[in-house]
Amino acid sequence: MTQNQNFEWKLFFKAVITIALPIALQNLLSTTASMVDTIMIGSAGELAVAAVGICSQITSLFFSCYFGFAGGALLFFSQYWGAKNIKGINRTFGISLLCMLLVALAFGGVAVTNPAFLLRIYTDKENIIQLGTPYIRIVGFSYPVTVLVLLMNFLLRSTERVKKPLVCSVIGLVVNFCLNWTLIYGRFGMPKIGPAGAAVGTLASSLVNFSLLLIFILRDQKTARLRLREMFDWGDGFIAIYLKKCLPIITNELFYGIGQMLINIVIGHQSETAIAAMAAFRVLEGFVFAFFGGLADASSVVVGKEIGAGNHMKGYRSMKGFAMLCPAITFCICAVGFIFNKPLLGLFGLGTEAMFYAKYMILIFLVAGTIRTCNYIMNSCYRAGGDPVFGTVLEIICLFTISVPATWIAGMVLRLPFLAVFSFIYTDELIRLVFELWYTRSGKWIKPVTAEGQATLEEFRKELRRS
Repeated sequence: MTQNQNFEWKLFFKAVITIALPIALQNLLSTTASMVDTIMIGSAGELAVAAVGICSQITSLFFSCYFGFAGGALLFFSQYWGAKNIKGINRTFGISLLCMLLVALAFGGVAVTNPAFLLRIYTDKENIIQLGTPYIRIVGFSYPVTVLVLLMNFLLRSTERVKKPLVCSVIGLVVNFCLNWTLIYGRFGMPKIGPAGAAVGTLASSLVNFSLLLIFILRDQKTARLRLREMFDWGDGFIAIYLKKCLPIITNELFYGIGQMLINIVIGHQSETAIAAMAAFRVLEGFVFAFFGGLADASSVVVGKEIGAGNHMKGYRSMKGFAMLCPAITFCICAVGFIFNKPLLGLFGLGTEAMFYAKYMILIFLVAGTIRTCNYIMNSCYRAGGDPVFGTVLEIICLFTISVPATWIAGMVLRLPFLAVFSFIYTDELIRLVFELWYTRSGKWIKPVTAEGQATLEEFRKELRRS
């Protein structure tokens, strides 16, 4: 390595510590809220855990329907921040907010008015549907707040204000825990309402988180000031530019959500013990995802900022650094989870058979999750670099030609044992990894949306060919 390269890697690790870790910790705290729900419900038995797990799958589908707009916003936020284009940040915030709220209101409306309809998509177990109905109805009210919180988090992260969202998440987690403890178990004279109590905690913590984030954004007018007039000024062809970059991401997230829904339908038609084990595993998987998802968001900020500013080689090397670092962290977390699987899984009130299932699900995820992390990080950086198409096409093709058909046939046609069915969920990841490693090395994913980035693009291409 040259001295210049050594210097850049030092800056990379500095960015990991100052930007990536706070974002990862915030994501971790957000997921801990879901973990608290499932663990505290565990005292009511496997059936209650299974019901909350099915409801979480509905929320995951909702996430897939709106996250494409948030992912597109992160692309524009980070590149505009690198170019110090505050008007661009405002316009992106306004159009993303409108699109995400429309999705939230539509989804929340169905969850509130007809929750049983959503639950029956995933499972045919009437006792699970009965327990899950009040939970998903209450959580449905939080959906509009959820999208507001995510968009404001992305705005703060992209403009390198990472500590404030972390503080808000800590306070929200405390509120969630206190209300769960009070309402699930009926403390302090309050009614004992089980899963519905966990839903109330989720709704209240979302409102608290939103209120604190709004205060922080309104008080900090120096970094990137939000102006209502600029938020809805979409002239000069901005809508076309926004949709060109966002539509592939929206398509990616939507089809990914549909694919996961089909997989979850297969899981929802397994035994109640298997569904409960899957619910516990999803919490632990979410714990891992939260950490590396936070690192992925941070990688988008770091890479997008450099590319937006025209420093393409720095963005390129940072991307490669994250693609090596994050899978290594994921492997370590999964290994610890497998070693300590008994005390961890014991928190969920699972029976012997469910504990057995969950233990080996963690072992399978030790390998599959590490590969998935690498793919996820690279796809996030493609988007931040201005190329949302390649990762989208690759993920959708692999999902619907490999893992979804394989899982469906294994679970619904051949009726294989549950762990065999579970292992087919990740069959597409290795193939995606081969193609994404090649594309990452090519540097073709660097497609800036700012004038500053476009001005230095050809110089970067020449430098990359020489290296």
